[in-house]
Amino acid sequence: MLHRDYLLEVIARFVDAVTIALRGALLDRNPTAAREVEDSVAALLDLDPATAMNLSPDSLVTMMLLSGMGDSLASYVSYALDRVGDAYDNMGDKRTAELRWDQAQAVAEAFNCDPNTIPEEFADLERELSAAE
Repeated sequence: MLHRDYLLEVIARFVDAVTIALRGALLDRNPTAAREVEDSVAALLDLDPATAMNLSPDSLVTMMLLSGMGDSLASYVSYALDRVGDAYDNMGDKRTAELRWDQAQAVAEAFNCDPNTIPEEFADLERELSAAE
């Protein structure tokens, strides 16, 4: 029970931080906000942000497997990486966008997540982003 409560708290903090940062990254095309999304992903995985975001897709999956919480976090990580990839693409940074999309896809495949399914906690954000398009 304590592990589940802890995990729910970790996810809630992650969702809050990523929601704010994705708004800035996608709506304002703010590169600092995009890095905040990446920092949140790295923190969730207990990794150094510079290291985590430069990992190949397969290496990122390996680190998630080693964390022991990959199954519980995969859909959130995949979503955040996919959307921050969109932000980089909108900002004209195609190379970083491709890496984030590849990382998101690798996480989704490794942990059997549907990359087209938005985690419930991000549904309001998605509605807001859709309305702004």
